[in-house]
Amino acid sequence: MKTIIRLSLILVFTIAGLSGCSTVISATTAVASTIGHAAKAVASPFTSSPASKPPPAGLDDYKTQVAQHVVQHNPGHTYKGRLPPLLPAIVVLEITVDSDGRMTDVAVQRSRNPDASEVALASMRRSTPLPPPHQLAQAGGKLKFSETFLFADHERYQLRSLAGPQASE
Repeated sequence: MKTIIRLSLILVFTIAGLSGCSTVISATTAVASTIGHAAKAVASPFTSSPASKPPPAGLDDYKTQVAQHVVQHNPGHTYKGRLPPLLPAIVVLEITVDSDGRMTDVAVQRSRNPDASEVALASMRRSTPLPPPHQLAQAGGKLKFSETFLFADHERYQLRSLAGPQASE
């Protein structure tokens, strides 16, 4: 590709020299535009378009994809940074999705804080549809898994599938 650009520039300056100085700018612009289009055409097979995410390699990979999806759809409820040593609430949800990623059921599996449970449930509902589980869906076309919401305060949380270590006391 560098050879094509060099040859084009040599050609531009040769033509400019033979035709006079007044056309140097217009010839340079025309060749630069042509080179730009040619470079895009040559490079396009190697650039990746924003395609859908690849199928998850396993359940942990799928849970990570879902957690990232939930975070994207609930930016005001996600907690950034290291979680405090004492969490005010932990909510575990049991989530069922069909093969297309539609959430068919979500239920609180464990919680001691009804307000935090409602925040977690609402966050999941705002995030539908979820990424499709592809081959992870069972014979009935559904996948059931759990996700843990670690609350840093009354409304903000981190999802266990993405959370780092907690701060120590």
